[in-house]
Amino acid sequence: MPSLDFNCDLGEGCGQDAAIVPHISSASIACGAHAGDAATMREAISLCLAHGVAIGAHPSFEDREHFGRRELALAPAEIHALVTRQIAIMAKACSEAGARLHHVKPHGALYNLAARDRDVATAIADAVREVGPMLVLYGLAHSELTAAGEAAGLRVAHEAFAERAYDADGRLAPRGTPGAVIEGFDDALVQVRDFVRDGIVVARDGSRVPIRADTLCLHGDRADAAEFARGLRAALEAEGVAIRVPGGDA
Repeated sequence: MPSLDFNCDLGEGCGQDAAIVPHISSASIACGAHAGDAATMREAISLCLAHGVAIGAHPSFEDREHFGRRELALAPAEIHALVTRQIAIMAKACSEAGARLHHVKPHGALYNLAARDRDVATAIADAVREVGPMLVLYGLAHSELTAAGEAAGLRVAHEAFAERAYDADGRLAPRGTPGAVIEGFDDALVQVRDFVRDGIVVARDGSRVPIRADTLCLHGDRADAAEFARGLRAALEAEGVAIRVPGGDA
């Protein structure tokens, strides 16, 4: 039976976390930089524990005004420090709740920068390895981040996106450009089926781009995230796809 992790971002103030969590297998929780605080981290961790969902840290640029989606000019050493600090915050919150931190997934502009910039990717991978060498690093499929994680000896999950469009280079279409966000559930499901059945994604120019999908991401800040989560999980399981975290451990 084919398997796929289904992840979503939590603790970002969308108000839907409790409705999303029953349908996913892993969650990346905001660490207070782009969103969230100690209380929202505790709440999200508690939800994950109740539903057997693997817990991840979701570090980002420290830019709440722009929700971590604006690229900041930081040196790799500064990025290493901010990622290390945010992972440590989440690891401490997990320990206090009797939970285990499973993975790290950068957020927003930091994620996209790490996908194309090897120095930034290496800084993040080194931070993950230093804090917890058994942690899984989630990154854009076939990107500099997954390559840096593998080079650092980390377990890596190549990530594909249910409701974000792709360009022919395999990168996500930049937000704010035409068609960058897939709004309709049926269109998102077609893309997900392409990942699972054929190992490809159809880019905005119509080209078929090979893609590895270990984990499928749904953005938790979209207004219909809970409905998307429920529908995608049901559709995948109806087609015989087992939903489980990378490596089968939570």
